[in-house]
Amino acid sequence: MPSLQELLAQKEALEREIERTRQQERAAAIEQVRTLIAQHGLTAADLALRDAPKGNAKPRAKAATTGRKVAAKYRDASTGATWSGRGLQPKWLKAAIASGRKLSDFAV
Repeated sequence: MPSLQELLAQKEALEREIERTRQQERAAAIEQVRTLIAQHGLTAADLALRDAPKGNAKPRAKAATTGRKVAAKYRDASTGATWSGRGLQPKWLKAAIASGRKLSDFAV
């Protein structure tokens, strides 16, 4: 049975070989893509690379709710200030609750 040191040395050797193979395969893939681009006269615009993510990053889809307004759930009748119930409570609501009023008093 191999010792811990021998196993760690084998692991290091495998990791080096994995990295070397990864770099070789990547270089071969890049060369293949360059050859195809040259053969077909393609440009970055043809490939839609302008907005392509860098490295291994995956493009993130924007949330469907991004930028949408949310209806107010709480309103201060005296000032007309509102809060949707999302995020931190606004100062006016915190102050009112601290003075003894209930959150339900402000429900729309």
